[in-house]
Amino acid sequence: MSEHFPEIRVRAQSGYLLIREGLSICFFMMRPHSEVASGVMHSLETYLRALGPNSLNSYADEEGEWQRLDEASWEHTRQKLLNPRYANVHLVDSSSREVRYRFDYRGRAFDDPSIHRGPDETGFVLYWLPSELLEERGPQWVRELILELAAPLPFNSGNAGLAFNCRLDVVGVSREVRKHCFRYPGMDVLHPRSTAMNIGTRVRGPSWLTFLGQPVLGELGGVSGLRSRLHTPGTTVQELEGDRAVVTLGAWPEAGDTEQGKDLPAYRELARVLEPWTHRGDNILGDPEETRRWERRFLD
Repeated sequence: MSEHFPEIRVRAQSGYLLIREGLSICFFMMRPHSEVASGVMHSLETYLRALGPNSLNSYADEEGEWQRLDEASWEHTRQKLLNPRYANVHLVDSSSREVRYRFDYRGRAFDDPSIHRGPDETGFVLYWLPSELLEERGPQWVRELILELAAPLPFNSGNAGLAFNCRLDVVGVSREVRKHCFRYPGMDVLHPRSTAMNIGTRVRGPSWLTFLGQPVLGELGGVSGLRSRLHTPGTTVQELEGDRAVVTLGAWPEAGDTEQGKDLPAYRELARVLEPWTHRGDNILGDPEETRRWERRFLD
């Protein structure tokens, strides 16, 4: 147990870990796969270099079944990522008990009439890290890794911080998440495949690291305009290459705890600033009213 976040582990009857507290890092990109593929590859290589080649050891095949990654399947994965039209890649550190590390990428060819897509559909990249890494390496090391992962990605928005790392499409998981997510508002709940269908160039709201690209950053007045709106001690705004920025809410990611009055004022301040550009409407918790309440947890 950390002073910054709770230990939340929910297991299936088989003993497999369905939900665990961890770090989730997700970027949304309104760009065709052909323009982002090399950046995604570079980002993935950074992840593997920092965490070790065995941090990801299984991949989802065309039928969605998990297979062991070996040299041949790694080469196949690289070829899939560099496909000029689209890519769907899912890698994990699969074991008999849990998944601690994860990489998901979905890229689409926006100009291909044979692929049906909505006007606000985006590509996305998702990474998981175990919470133990924060304690072992420290938050500064983790933050620097996240910035390295972000650097080659032409994102419109992104979030990195504490989360309920789980698969919300598994039966019963969203119900279990609902038991905890309102108490710990700093822990994110993500369903990136669903969100990517209509987030467009909007943002998801605040997290420990909130990445802002265009057009939202420009509409906020750029880095200087954004800084002028944020006053909570410990909040920083860092300019990134490519007319982008990252807002950091304190040295450590915080879960908060509404039962102890820890309502995360820095997160609430950023939520108010971002509200006009915040995407809502995904029924990620399996209950529209509960989802709306969770989406507005920093505003109401």
